[in-house]
Order: sequence, then C-alpha cells, then structure tokens
Amino acid sequence: RSIVSANLPWISLYWLFTVISILMIVIIAASKFPRVELTGEEKAGPLQTHLMLFKRRVVVLFFIGMIAYVGTEQGTANWMSQFLSTYHGYNPQTTGAKAVAYFWGLMTAGGVIGLLLLKIMDSRKVLIIFTILALAFLSAALFGSAKVSLIAFPWIGFFASVMYPIIFSLALNSVSEHHGSFSGIMVTGIIGGAIVPLIIGWLGDHLGLRNGMLFLYITMGYILSVGFWAKPIITNKTIKLFEKKEMA
Repeated sequence: RSIVSANLPWISLYWLFTVISILMIVIIAASKFPRVELTGEEKAGPLQTHLMLFKRRVVVLFFIGMIAYVGTEQGTANWMSQFLSTYHGYNPQTTGAKAVAYFWGLMTAGGVIGLLLLKIMDSRKVLIIFTILALAFLSAALFGSAKVSLIAFPWIGFFASVMYPIIFSLALNSVSEHHGSFSGIMVTGIIGGAIVPLIIGWLGDHLGLRNGMLFLYITMGYILSVGFWAKPIITNKTIKLFEKKEMA
C-alpha cells in the first residue's frame, strides 16, 4: 500500500524532508566535534545587559528586521493557500497545500544558492537583490492570473531564504560586544511569526485578503532597507572569480 495518497501527491515532499532530516541527525550524531567552552562574550548576559542593548538604535533596528522576516515568511506561508482558494478557486487541501510544500522546498534550495552567492558577493547586495525579487514575485502572486499566482507564491520562499541568515549575521557583526545576549534578542524576533499573520488576517476580514496581504510590502520593504543602512564592522569575505595576473 502506498504511503502517499493518490489524491494528495504533495505529501511526498514531506517524506523527502523527513528522510533528509533523519540523514542529517545520523551524520551529526556520528560526527566528532571538539569541546567548545563559551567565553563570557558568547554567553547570554543578565537582564541588565539586554536592557542596555535595547538602548542602542542598531539593536532595535535589527530586532525589528528579524520580526519583519519571520512575519513575512509565516504571513506568506499561512495565507497563500487561502488566497489561491479565495481568488482563483484552487482546492486548499490539494493544490493549495502543494503550493505551500513547494514554498518550503524552494526556501531550502534558495538557501543553498544564497550560500554560494555569499562567497562572491557582499551579503548586503545579496539581501537587496533577493528581496527585490521576492517583492516582484509577491506582486505577481497577488495581482497575476491564477496560473501565475500559483507559480509565484512558492518562489517567494526561494528568495526569502537568505533573509534570516544575512540579517542575523549583519546584526551580530554590527556590535562589538555582548553577542550572546544580542543573539537571544534576535531569536526573540520570531514573535513576528505570530504578529504578522494575525495582522494580515485582521486586515483581510475588513478589507479583503488581497489587501490584507499588501502588508507584506511593509515587512519586505523594511528588510530591503536593511541592505542599505547596515554597516557591519567586518564585511563577509568573498573570492574573486576573475583575478588579473600580474605581469612578471
């Protein structure tokens, strides 16, 4: 008997993710890592340290950036199936669910491509380019035809994939101390995943879901701005693909 229903082929993607996750667990469990002792700089500090960090403008700006990212990710994934059903008549339990599965799958693939690009480009430029493309696909998803919308929504995940690691690394690279505490603050930004979908739903109830999802332009717009105002202490190291050889 097949473990995947013929009526729900999209479930096969989650079996693939399960296999990959199990392989990762096995590989990590079998790997031997050196014992690492955290320094005082790397450990999360007391409440006073967190409050002190929140007095810094750059900390607050990056914290908002993390809220914006997680909100964008969850706001898109949570509402795309409903949008496809409401405006294009797609079945949310089959076609809509498949689109959501591809959203997460493409996000995984995008992370790999983004990692390679970070080897040859400044992380801020990668963030700007990918965010602009994410905005373009969001526009296509919200205002395009049924077929265009069905294709565009998952690709938002592909281009959103680099946002989290880049925002996080730029944040930690923008302060010279208390990185452990700052990391904790940044992780707290996952509250955006609860806030933004709620805002979209509330706006959708009053103005329609398409207008509600326009809120994603605000969150993505803020993420785009990070690429322009972030000033890391040290930029990510890149390699030059075409270096001119010096003449002897």
